[in-house]
Amino acid sequence: MDGDLVLYIGKRALETALILSAPVLGVTLVVGVIVAMLQAVTSIRDMTLGLALKLVCVGVTLLICGGWMMQVAVGFAAEMFNHVHSVGLAR
Repeated sequence: MDGDLVLYIGKRALETALILSAPVLGVTLVVGVIVAMLQAVTSIRDMTLGLALKLVCVGVTLLICGGWMMQVAVGFAAEMFNHVHSVGLAR
């Protein structure tokens, strides 16, 4: 296995991880900022409100994007299995 293949596999793994985590992290960020602004305006200090709302939004995001995320993950796994022959032990 040469260095270029290692770099390619590492790059693809990081890209796939970023692509798969982006929808959930983006929704969590947006909901967190909105809840924080509403709590600051209304002087509500309840921490469970933000957590519960984030959990619900993350669940909905996973329901909506779950099929697409699974397709991306399976595509990445299939691509990596195609590279298995290049990883063989050299004698």
